[in-house]
Amino acid sequence: MQADPLSMTFAALADPTRRAILARLASGPATVKELSAPFDMTGPAVTKHLRVLERAGLIARGREAQWRPCRLEAAPLKAVAEWTDNYRKFWDASFNRLDKYLDQLKTKEKTHGRYRQGR
Repeated sequence: MQADPLSMTFAALADPTRRAILARLASGPATVKELSAPFDMTGPAVTKHLRVLERAGLIARGREAQWRPCRLEAAPLKAVAEWTDNYRKFWDASFNRLDKYLDQLKTKEKTHGRYRQGR
């Protein structure tokens, strides 16, 4: 059974090395050697990370002479953003309710004389 695209994207994003690779690719294409430079791992280990990102549709690998530059493919990230947007709305509503509650507490303290300034 093949995982759905959103699950594959989240699985690929679960690893900090892969997130760092994507962050680097956000500034432009890079070769495997350039991508592996900041990490203390072998070339084959970086290549495994790249394969996971490629299967998730987060990167594409090209061919320019002897180079195989990788580039970011951001479309799967849009799907993640849309999915998480529902939860952003939930948290916004929760924070709005908390703000109203805190305002009520401040008003109550002022009317009952417990509110002291200058402390």
